[in-house]
Amino acid sequence: MATSSTIDPMLPQPYLVREVSKETPDTFTLRLDPGNEARESVFRPGQFSMLWVFGVGELPISISGDPALRDRLIYTVRSVGQATHSLVNQKVGSGVGVRGPFGIGWPVEAARGRDVIVVAGGIGLAPLRPVIYQVLQNRKDYGRLVILYGGRSPRDLLYRKELAKWARIPETQVLITVDYGGIGWRGHVGVVTTLFKYSRLHPARSVAMVCGPEIMMRFVIRELETAGLSRDDIYLSMERNMKCAVGFCGHCQYGPHFICKDGPVFPYERMRPLLEKYEL
Repeated sequence: MATSSTIDPMLPQPYLVREVSKETPDTFTLRLDPGNEARESVFRPGQFSMLWVFGVGELPISISGDPALRDRLIYTVRSVGQATHSLVNQKVGSGVGVRGPFGIGWPVEAARGRDVIVVAGGIGLAPLRPVIYQVLQNRKDYGRLVILYGGRSPRDLLYRKELAKWARIPETQVLITVDYGGIGWRGHVGVVTTLFKYSRLHPARSVAMVCGPEIMMRFVIRELETAGLSRDDIYLSMERNMKCAVGFCGHCQYGPHFICKDGPVFPYERMRPLLEKYEL
């Protein structure tokens, strides 16, 4: 939604559920439109919202839609608990409260003129999808786009039609792997880091953006550094239990940082000392 000094960041704004589509057996994409048609939904790739399901609770969800479409907000949600289950089972036309957007997003402006490497694991592709939209819509402003995506199985892959569409765009490479392929799978099998040997990277002119389970990101960073990327050109999206989204409650504190307001996207160089401490 449009940022304004008159909007209380702790007060949910009314949005209406316009569409709910099934991505995988347990993951759904929701389209929310502003309850007030005059209000625009403005966000930067990598930011998140706090979604409030009336009578159930509130939860942080990354925005996964197109930043250029200001008449809607798109969220991809995995149903893993009471709040997310209630959210993805909302009927079309029902109301949802939205706070935000919050946080620091991906460095899409700083990446202009450079190759963009997107590395995602599982639902980690959702927070990175706005980056892909922005790069493809401003193709002349960026170099090559390399998308490396890993999932548990073919049925767990998000946005399969879009992935196939992106793979056909010039100067764009899309590589996908799964942990368990099954009889009908003809693609790569293995963890996402196995895709690096098939990718065409130019480290000196590249910026990498990584989102997925923390253990996955550790190994991806190792591969990126081995490939020659500078630590200053690697960015991570960190996940923590965010409650207030404005740095008051402390639930998302990670070392000296509050993920909600200092992130969720961080330069790897800033996160490196903390990622080396497994107990954090």
